[in-house]
Amino acid sequence: MEIAGIARAKGVKRIVKTLKKRLETDPAFKWNVNDLVSGDDEWQSRLAAVTRDIGGIAGHKAVFTQSAGQMLACLRQREEISRKADTLYVYAVMRMHEDNADTKYQGMADQAENMVVKLMSAISFIEPSILSLDEDVLYGYLREEPDLAVYTHYIEDLLRQKDHVLSPEMEELLANAREIGAAPDNIFTMLTDADMKYGMVHDENGEEIELTHGRYVGLLESHSREVRREAFETLYAAYAAHKNTLAASYSASVKKDVFFGKARKYAGAMEASLSRDNIPRNVYTHLIQAVNENLPSMHRYIRLRKKALNLPELHMYDIYTPIVPDVDTACPYDEAKDTVLKALSVMGADYTEVIKRAYTDGWIDVYENGGKHSGAYSWGAYGCHPYILLNYNNKLDDMFTVAHEIGHAMHSYYTWNAQPYLYSDYSIFLAEVASTVNEALLTSYLRETVTDKTMLKYLLNHFLEQFRTTVFRQTMFAEFEMATHQMAEEGKPLTVDSLSGLYRGLNMKYYGEDMVSDPQIDLEWSRIPHFYNAFYVFQYATGFSAAAAFSKRILERGEPAVKAYKEFLKSGSSDYPINVLRKAGVDMEKPAPVREAMRMFSELVSEMETLI
Repeated sequence: MEIAGIARAKGVKRIVKTLKKRLETDPAFKWNVNDLVSGDDEWQSRLAAVTRDIGGIAGHKAVFTQSAGQMLACLRQREEISRKADTLYVYAVMRMHEDNADTKYQGMADQAENMVVKLMSAISFIEPSILSLDEDVLYGYLREEPDLAVYTHYIEDLLRQKDHVLSPEMEELLANAREIGAAPDNIFTMLTDADMKYGMVHDENGEEIELTHGRYVGLLESHSREVRREAFETLYAAYAAHKNTLAASYSASVKKDVFFGKARKYAGAMEASLSRDNIPRNVYTHLIQAVNENLPSMHRYIRLRKKALNLPELHMYDIYTPIVPDVDTACPYDEAKDTVLKALSVMGADYTEVIKRAYTDGWIDVYENGGKHSGAYSWGAYGCHPYILLNYNNKLDDMFTVAHEIGHAMHSYYTWNAQPYLYSDYSIFLAEVASTVNEALLTSYLRETVTDKTMLKYLLNHFLEQFRTTVFRQTMFAEFEMATHQMAEEGKPLTVDSLSGLYRGLNMKYYGEDMVSDPQIDLEWSRIPHFYNAFYVFQYATGFSAAAAFSKRILERGEPAVKAYKEFLKSGSSDYPINVLRKAGVDMEKPAPVREAMRMFSELVSEMETLI
């Protein structure tokens, strides 16, 4: 994963670890994007063909609503073109993510974005045309043409949002504005992944290494406080050097959300975002309320961390280091794969056989390289298998990331094999459930199979950290997003000072008096990529709560619970996400799942207090 280069200073050799280039990475640890498209030349050829197809869909506009058969023909053509466009878009962006500094794939990703804008513009007449029909005529078409029956939920969902669908001309205008709306996210990505350099720091061996996204959290887990502090201060110095640009970028993103929300006649940007999946606003606000009510448990955990680390002051750079000393957290990739497979065997052979294919058949891009997209994700296109991007750093936390992303991939795999393209994408509200179920099952497996008491304490700490980062921290992010969008809607400026002041106040509230809120943390908002997908992060917390309920049932009830859970995985967007979860036995409109998760956290803190 790393190569050693020799630099000379004052006649003394020193080892400098720098990232491998993409071409230097072992192909065994790269994903095989050619399962999507055979190569770049083929991609260009197929792009030209799809572009021609997009131009032809306008022929349906005049006759689309005249008969059930005409409607079916247009909807099917839209899906056929959209499937092809999805594949081309995913291929181009994944190739760019291999090295964001590669201008060739930047260009292809830009071409793909232009293609999508053209497609969205070309098909923008369809939904307004459907909604222009009298409901009796529309339902008559559904009865008349059996092959239209699959569109029933789709059409009923359109009718639900009828007041927010605009005229064909306005829909076309908003579709054409999509590329402009994507600009803040694109600017943030290019700045933080391609252009920004985070400097050099020292690891625990005193060796100088390049600081990257992938290495940052690993350095914060170091037992050396000096290593943690240097990484923290160096990273935030890089963001501080670009703070005004980052504030302008985030402000533009928030204003974009507000603009599109108003254009579609919603009360605000939050309502516009939640409406897509028919999520009641109170699911969002009740989450924040429930977590705020349980902040004393979070503050107890912070006090425990401070005591366990024997520190006179607990700083933000002390928050990731394990509070259990002398534990070897090294975890090579092969070991992680094997352990995750064993932990997930409770899901049945059909589940684990797919995971084995993911390991061996080029579904996963494993190690970090220069310019590679930061973090981890699962993605792909209908008709192919899902893909996983990792930046594996040989730590125990990275094994949990493998389990997490496999959860996403299995959700896609089951959905794509059970649903038509129309319902092949699960909603964001459901997206983090499957990933977190896998993490919970892995945690349970490790706690049952590990015999070393010190490691057991470490795993308990790790589970507490999952709660802190997935429930408390993401809810804090959600509260920040709600406030920034409200500020924009009220015409208040979003500047470095206003954003940092707001973030500092929330950080102090969530972490309590036993945590020193270092001035650098005021800028944490500037490095969170999920903020460019507004009102996304709250679903990590709701998803964690739902996942806790699912994993508990799977472990306690066995096959019946596994069967119900797999039906959840197969559902895609064939129903509203609240209903999908309710059918599987978890009702997120009620406070019980979040309260149960909070109760579990409090019990874990008490258990850890006793052990420490």
